[in-house]
Amino acid sequence: MNLHGKQNRFYRWELALLLGVGAALLMGTWLAGQQRALAEQVVRLHVVGASDSEEDQTIKLQVRDAILAQAEPWLVGVENQEEAMAILVEHLPQLAQAGAEVAGISVTACIEEESWFPTKKYTDFSLPAGRYTALKIIVGEGSGRNWWCVVFPPLCLGSVSEEVAQRAGNFSQDQVKLITGEDEGYVVKFKAIELLDELNNWFANEEK
Repeated sequence: MNLHGKQNRFYRWELALLLGVGAALLMGTWLAGQQRALAEQVVRLHVVGASDSEEDQTIKLQVRDAILAQAEPWLVGVENQEEAMAILVEHLPQLAQAGAEVAGISVTACIEEESWFPTKKYTDFSLPAGRYTALKIIVGEGSGRNWWCVVFPPLCLGSVSEEVAQRAGNFSQDQVKLITGEDEGYVVKFKAIELLDELNNWFANEEK
């Protein structure tokens, strides 16, 4: 192959790479928008175990169940994140007490904004990585593994079909398909969001 041919081949590869990067950026922007739209409609639940011992991890799940059961009746009929947040803030002491009664040790409850969550796949639905408003429950010293789900809408209280997700919150048709897996390739999309977030964090650190 002559020099001119090699240069043309190089330019074709360079163009393909640039087009690929451009497409990835456009897809990343769209995916990030999808995550932000979901984040504006949900309140995540973040439970931190006292330690990683088998006993404390079991207690963590019992605290989770107690918190969800306590919050469920307060959130019946609630239609948006803002209203759900106000109710949860008002009842933080009762939530902490409900958790402590199960755990047998102190439990703290707070609302945490801009809390980062990884991509999580549950039995019937998944949620993308990103920053969410969360009800954070810390058992004891809170040095154990985490448990993540959703306190509003009540997606973690039962099987999440497309119909249930539509009733649970003001999700669009596309969002329902995305979180319940009706949209094929949704896990790949969610992982792409997670990788994009990690890439953005890497660039941010490089600039410091």
